[in-house]
Amino acid sequence: MNKKALMLTLLVAVAPNMAMSASVYKWTDENGITHFGDRQPAGSNSETVNVRSGTSSAASNNRPSPQERLGELEEQKRKEAEREKDSAVEAARRKQREANCETARSNLKVIQNNARIRIEENGEMRYLTPEEIDEQRKKLEEIAAKSCEPDSQP
Repeated sequence: MNKKALMLTLLVAVAPNMAMSASVYKWTDENGITHFGDRQPAGSNSETVNVRSGTSSAASNNRPSPQERLGELEEQKRKEAEREKDSAVEAARRKQREANCETARSNLKVIQNNARIRIEENGEMRYLTPEEIDEQRKKLEEIAAKSCEPDSQP
């Protein structure tokens, strides 16, 4: 009696594992009809179906491996860091353009309000001629126009 009980217990324990290890194949015939079977068909392509999850082996192969996903994440982080660096450089350029704009506008006001402008040249002080003042005004207007535009690039 003990042998029968032991065999029955062993059979009950092993039977589900044997059923799970059976392969199921999926294939489509020449008429476009999909078939499933426990034997691989001769002369046609088939794929193994994972019975537990219901997904085919071909579908599970399309999923990226952990190493591939890690590589993709590292690439994403690298691109994000590059974008942040570019935005920081662009912010510094914008601040420099704003400072140049303000300085040029301030100098233009000085030139427009003062009739005589004195400069130091070679250790000596002298006044600019009206032609030199006009020349300086044109330079400052160009700098202001270039620096004060919102979309300008240096």
